[in-house]
Amino acid sequence: MPSPTPQMHLRVAVLPGDGLGPELASCAERVLSLIQNVRGTVTFDLSRYDFGGAAIASSGVPLPSSTLEACRDADAVLVCGCGDARFGIEPEMGLLALRKQLHGAANIRPVSFPSSELAQRSAYRAELVENLDITFFRDLTSGVYYGERREATEEDGYALDTIPYNRETIQHLARLAGAYAMRSNPPKPVHSVDKYNVMATSRLWRAVVTEVFAKEFPRVPLRHVLVDTASMLLSSDPISLNGIILTENMFGDILSDQAGGITNSTDILASAAISTLTTTDMRCRGVFEPMNLKATGTLVNPIGIIHAVLHMLELSFSLHEEADALSKAIRRTLDPIELVGSDCRPVDLGGKASAAEFMDTLLHNLDYYLEAVNSAEAAGEHVVASPADSGIFLPESDLGRRPMGIIEKILTHAGIGLKTPEVRPGDMICVRVDWTITSELLWAGMEKTYDQMGRPRPYRNDRLWLAVDHTVDPRTNDRPRQQGLMAKAEKFRREAKIIDFLPANTSIMHTDFTRERAQPGRIVVGSDSHTCSSGSMGSLAVGFGAADVVMPMVTGETWFRAPEVCRINFIGALAFGVGGKDVILHILGLFKRNTIAFQRAVEYGGPGLAELSMDARFAIANMTTEFGGMGACFEADGATASWIAGRQHPQHREGGLYFRADPGAQYAEERTIDLSEVKVTVAMHPNPDDVVPIPEKAGMKLDGVFIGACTTTEEDLILAALVLEAGLREGLRPVSNGKRRVTPGSLIIIKNLERMGLTDIYRQAGFEIGAPGCSYCVGINDVDVAGEGEVWLSSQNRNFRNRMGKGSFGNITCAAAVAASSFGMEVVDPAWLLERIDRDKYERFIKAPKGPSSATFEVAEPRPDVSPQAPSSALQTVGMEGKVPMSTVPRVVRSKVQRFAENVDTDAVIPAEFMPGVDNADLGSHCFQYFRPEFREKAKNGSTIM
Repeated sequence: MPSPTPQMHLRVAVLPGDGLGPELASCAERVLSLIQNVRGTVTFDLSRYDFGGAAIASSGVPLPSSTLEACRDADAVLVCGCGDARFGIEPEMGLLALRKQLHGAANIRPVSFPSSELAQRSAYRAELVENLDITFFRDLTSGVYYGERREATEEDGYALDTIPYNRETIQHLARLAGAYAMRSNPPKPVHSVDKYNVMATSRLWRAVVTEVFAKEFPRVPLRHVLVDTASMLLSSDPISLNGIILTENMFGDILSDQAGGITNSTDILASAAISTLTTTDMRCRGVFEPMNLKATGTLVNPIGIIHAVLHMLELSFSLHEEADALSKAIRRTLDPIELVGSDCRPVDLGGKASAAEFMDTLLHNLDYYLEAVNSAEAAGEHVVASPADSGIFLPESDLGRRPMGIIEKILTHAGIGLKTPEVRPGDMICVRVDWTITSELLWAGMEKTYDQMGRPRPYRNDRLWLAVDHTVDPRTNDRPRQQGLMAKAEKFRREAKIIDFLPANTSIMHTDFTRERAQPGRIVVGSDSHTCSSGSMGSLAVGFGAADVVMPMVTGETWFRAPEVCRINFIGALAFGVGGKDVILHILGLFKRNTIAFQRAVEYGGPGLAELSMDARFAIANMTTEFGGMGACFEADGATASWIAGRQHPQHREGGLYFRADPGAQYAEERTIDLSEVKVTVAMHPNPDDVVPIPEKAGMKLDGVFIGACTTTEEDLILAALVLEAGLREGLRPVSNGKRRVTPGSLIIIKNLERMGLTDIYRQAGFEIGAPGCSYCVGINDVDVAGEGEVWLSSQNRNFRNRMGKGSFGNITCAAAVAASSFGMEVVDPAWLLERIDRDKYERFIKAPKGPSSATFEVAEPRPDVSPQAPSSALQTVGMEGKVPMSTVPRVVRSKVQRFAENVDTDAVIPAEFMPGVDNADLGSHCFQYFRPEFREKAKNGSTIM
């Protein structure tokens, strides 16, 4: 939905030049045309002019005067090819002349991997370079290339080059680098490279740079590095130079080429020559070009020219949102499927895509990301945060509010038009929702409400997560039910241009969302009760009914009755081999279901939090719904910040709010859990709170074992594999009877397990490895269904009646216990095998895939939106197609009663295999089908009170 009236008109001089330049020019023009058409806020006047070898062939000079004049009149210049070998160095001389005439004082050359997948192709180890992010600021006007020189003669054999620099030249470049560093928050570090210990010009360089940064950019970290040290670091520890490398002409020429070599392809990089940096009220004309200007033959890889366009959008036009959209589209096109990518790589980057196929996929992805910019603007938000918006809000001492807990602070910060600067339990408030998440099964239910609303445009197409996971399996995805549900989800993806759409068997909806998207201090609403998993990242994560999720998906807001909060404080530390699943079963065993947490949000914290890994927190948050909680939220800390800092996509490493509970915050219930008391237990069918120590059930015969479901984390899967390895080493072998299946939560986790060699261990122990999905946990993919009368031990989160299959008996425990029990198909205490695990190996594995070991964060305070009037809500502007009649149900109901016991679960109400139903009547025809088959007939005969 583009803006109705263009606000910017920009002239771009396109210089195709020679070689593959004309084809690259066409690629650039397609990108700019799409931006113009989708955004509607900018128009590009694209005109081609002769240049380089093509100009020499037609007019005898590489830079005709008409081309130079057009470039002077343009807002930016795009050079696509230059270096026709037939004309020697003449084309390059034309390029130098162009830069000089347009006053290109600084060469800016970013060096990074547009996708982490490309780091695997570097000559360096991927883990050393995948986070490479260096931008070179190199002088283009002085130094040895422009100094006085004397060529050697036959007589004297003496040559001379000089390296002239003056204070003004160095000051100008240093100011450009400092201003560029300040565009990031926090400011990027600057590494000033010189040869201070030998050269007079370097001593001047260091003195001037030091002075400029001390006076004008005191917040920018400045480090002086000798050029030989810089070269050594680029060879041994490149990311230690992440940030900006500020240096003189020749050093920059050499070092930027050396850094470019790390990427293993010059065809993915680009550079710019500019005189100044653009600001909101002034544009900067620059010359933008791919790093490889001499490409000839058949076009294989157009990424270099696309990056040149990206730099032009950012540096010359300040179109930061559009540049960001293009950067994300490049990454999405190159990324593998497990990273929600298109896995479309040119042949020279190890893929199979032609240049044309790459461009078509890129433009498709760019269209979606530009829609994200449009939807953010329509919502009055920005996709790219400004440097001034740190997201850190200091306490307002004059508010006079009462002490609040973390969940209350999240709701206060998200509230719209609050009457007071605080939220209290029971308050009915309208809040901003940051993410909505769903699956193919639950979307089919949501779609009924969406149709009634007339299928309006979603609030943010980049804040909607849809994973195809519940009903799918590669063995049955060709069946009518699966095909129908996948088709509904795919239709919505295309219609809404959903960015985070995960095709069948990519990830369980909660797994990768929590690991790669959820942020502290934000609100996540999902159409599945295990949405609370995201609370492990410090979000307030709540599962709603399918229809109730449609409203925040469309408006970005929802009405919320502020819940009472139950606080769980952890102390102590877990024993080795005891994890998050054991902790939540311990809590369920102590307090039981639907007691202290019933219809409350659960907040987790305390000094023992530091002893819980992020995976352990995930498992605890995931089963908060079994505990009775309507939502979950962990206190976000350094471990949270470190995990988020290691995420694959840079845009999802920022944006969190790290709230802390105030001293004196009030809770409906507050309990302490000593982690040192947690043991391995098993919850017996059909109640997740019927928890007993696992030795009490030792020897119980099993028909099947399952390690999987969203609650089983990567850490659990690693530990279970090492338990199996220890068992095999001790001479144990799987008995021939029984079923064994392991289903990791996402393709990312499967790849990690494969890299560690752990999938081979699972196979040796008799396990089949399934594609990511809900599998036996919900038993509706037509193959992973437990048989009637079968007894299973599973690491899933629910053991309700008929959950794994009609008439089956599911018992739940940790993955390590399932693994130990799998050899003999009877329940075994895993303790003796846990003692035989190589702990160093385990520690190495669980830390291997993660990011930085430490990351900084600042504690935030809410900034309430207080208004004495009723909130002006987008919810008020969204209507239904047709009128919804007022209820005609009488205030007094007389009926026979159908009496149920406590804790009637949703699996009993509607078995998952009958969801979502064609309509409500169809859904109702299966109500209590297994749990109480006579229910429907009794209801028809007048027993309508439950």
